[in-house]
Amino acid sequence: MELITLNSTIETLLNHRSIRKFTQKPLTREQIETIVESAQMASTSSFIQAYTIIGVKDEAKKAKLAELAGNQPYVEHNGHFFVFCADLHRHKTAGSMENTDVTASIESTEKFLVAAVDAALAAQNAVIAAESMELGICYIGGLRNDIEAVGELLNLPDYVIPVFGLAVGEPAAESSIKPRLPLTHIYHEDSYERNEKAFTKGLEEYNSTISAYYDLRTAGKRKDRWTEQMAGMLKEPKRLHMKGYLEKKGFMKH
Repeated sequence: MELITLNSTIETLLNHRSIRKFTQKPLTREQIETIVESAQMASTSSFIQAYTIIGVKDEAKKAKLAELAGNQPYVEHNGHFFVFCADLHRHKTAGSMENTDVTASIESTEKFLVAAVDAALAAQNAVIAAESMELGICYIGGLRNDIEAVGELLNLPDYVIPVFGLAVGEPAAESSIKPRLPLTHIYHEDSYERNEKAFTKGLEEYNSTISAYYDLRTAGKRKDRWTEQMAGMLKEPKRLHMKGYLEKKGFMKH
């Protein structure tokens, strides 16, 4: 078996962890622009580039976003806060500039998926750029708790929605790497692995790994299993306002 020599990029990827406590040192303009330029170089479906990144520097807005996200302090206290938006507004404008009606296309479920995926790809490029500069990051899905209020705060037009936030900054405290699912659970070859007995066995083994991780990290205060955690989280549906908001903003009408 050929041995793979880890380079600095792979080491950065494999050492990812979420940071939830930052110093108050702001990112420099050069750091911000490098992160955004790196995000822009992510792959994009058919060169559509269906996303916008909003950097939030205003302290009052950051405080409000922290509140809307579930009172998460690291939304307010960080080096810089980015909001990644799925954006087809500029494509509506592009159609108008070319005297072409693109409404039916940009209001389709397919184009919403394209915009959401484009935003996620750009964000992950931004994350790798930030982490390569020894900065920490934390994704903030909690912005969707009250997505309409977030959209109003950021003055988002139709065909633009905030998908998630990204807190970036100098870490004030390190965190440990959380063990991921076994590779055999994530990577299947030629078809989806349907051996439920082996599937369940793999999850049981992962439960033991995660339980031990939480036990060590919390000095015995927490030992929940991954399947227990997922079942508890998914027991009741959340953010059921999303479908109505997406349709209101012009997305997923057909």
